Amino acid sequence: MGKETSDDESKPTVAKNAVELQRFKLEKLMKNPDKPVVIPDRLRDKKMPHVPEFVRNVMGSSAGAGSGEFHVYRHLRRKEYARQKFIQEKSEKQLLEEAYHQKLLDNKQAAEEKTAKKRAKRLKKKANRKKIKSENSKNHCKVVDEKSGSESEDEQSEEEQRNPGTTEKIRVQENRILEKEINKSSASESDSDTLQKNKSKDCKSEHLNINAERETDKSILNT
Repeated sequence: MGKETSDDESKPTVAKNAVELQRFKLEKLMKNPDKPVVIPDRLRDKKMPHVPEFVRNVMGSSAGAGSGEFHVYRHLRRKEYARQKFIQEKSEKQLLEEAYHQKLLDNKQAAEEKTAKKRAKRLKKKANRKKIKSENSKNHCKVVDEKSGSESEDEQSEEEQRNPGTTEKIRVQENRILEKEINKSSASESDSDTLQKNKSKDCKSEHLNINAERETDKSILNT
């Protein structure tokens, strides 16, 4: 029994999917919650190495006059190659960043143009649908009016066929009403003419009276 338990404990647990792996990680973290979490710092960009400065008046420390100059030269050459490589990598990185930003701008512009085109197309379809709807409603109203007019005409014709005497009476009454209105209008016109004539007569009589009074006044003054 002890061997089996030790074998089970020694076997590592294998995560079958990402959910189990995340669960194992959380369980491991929660076993010791007081343990501080170390967050790594952001990688800093490398600084460009300085231009090598040659020291001409100091000889090398190796034995023999001028035997260390070759090693100094190799070291300076290595530093210069590293500096040139750094400059080249930096320029390539800048070019890649510029291309990336330019690509982002191009994609954004293309997406805006595409959306504007789709929006214009959608608005055009909407306007066409509204136009067709209004035309259909107008046509429907016309058809309804025509149907109602035809139905009323049919009803009138049916009524006339059923009782022709009543329709004739109605027509006679309408003719009488029209004649009365015509007589009223003619009477009002004649009354207006007589009033104008009477007014003109009254004006003439007033003028005659005024003239007679003036003549009497003159005769009195002469006497």
